[in-house]
Amino acid sequence: MSKKKYYYDLPEKLIAKYPAAGRKSSRLLSLNKESGEIKHDKFDNIINYFSEGDVLVMNNTKVIPARLLGNKDTGAAVEIFLLNRLGEKEWECLVKPGRKLKPGVKINFRNMLTAEIIAETEDGKRKVKFSWEGSFFDVLEKTGEIPLPPYLNRKAEDTDRETYQTVYAEHEGSVAAPTAGLHFTEDIIGKLKDKGVIVLNVLLHVGLGTFRPVKTDDITQHVMHSEYCEISEDVAKAVNSAKAENRRVIAVGTTSTRTLESFASDGVLESGKKWTDIFIYPGKKFQIIDGLVTNFHMPESTLLMLVSAFAGYEKMMNAYREAVESEYRFFSYGDSMIIL
Repeated sequence: MSKKKYYYDLPEKLIAKYPAAGRKSSRLLSLNKESGEIKHDKFDNIINYFSEGDVLVMNNTKVIPARLLGNKDTGAAVEIFLLNRLGEKEWECLVKPGRKLKPGVKINFRNMLTAEIIAETEDGKRKVKFSWEGSFFDVLEKTGEIPLPPYLNRKAEDTDRETYQTVYAEHEGSVAAPTAGLHFTEDIIGKLKDKGVIVLNVLLHVGLGTFRPVKTDDITQHVMHSEYCEISEDVAKAVNSAKAENRRVIAVGTTSTRTLESFASDGVLESGKKWTDIFIYPGKKFQIIDGLVTNFHMPESTLLMLVSAFAGYEKMMNAYREAVESEYRFFSYGDSMIIL
């Protein structure tokens, strides 16, 4: 299964460098996964696509200011990028410049946070131990930068701390936003609940693997990075009740989708906590979701492969061609799509 099948031409001007003026003011492309019919709408009207009894599943992870710029004892500038929390004080990190950040090196971040390189891993990452006073995440808010996707090709700004975060973000741990959720406002979520939609939360801490390119031409040979996820017993019970009663389960984003499908066993959703490296591409069967709210993804990305698996390859690539022709805004800060 060739990676090249998932390439499409995207003019630079269609990459959204900044969010729309308001979260719900983005455009919405509706795709019928059975017929392939496409409709153009506004995200503010997304409530019209839901019915009483539908279950909407969101990922309530919270993006952390994972990029830290500090100095060695010599004064030399260095960068540490937080990846995965290994313990109370230890993290797996990327570091720059790698050749000068060996075990034993200490780093200071604005005199509020210090770090010591503990070990170097086989893949070039570092195990780093931090020291601070008070709450780690409070200190991180003062010392770190929001890690914007590389394709935005700009530095993070103060406004990104709000706009690159969902309104329902709760649990710190992601280094990238679950961007399909950025369009939802508290008002829209409230109106969905008023309509009888059951809104549930799962958790997946989004890692840098979300931006990792597929390097093998045969996509089945691609290996995903593992990401931590969890589903509560109450959420599993509510989803299983919906499936048993033929009510729709609609996921907000590929991260919610991957979480749900990671915990699925013979069509039943289990609860628990785990690290998942699930890779969903055409040919894979979905056990839980009946609908998907998502953004427009990068060419040849695992995310485009996932949505193609859900809607069908031809229908999805046709929708992308129409989105380009209609000048939708693409990627993290771009417009939205609903697939039902």
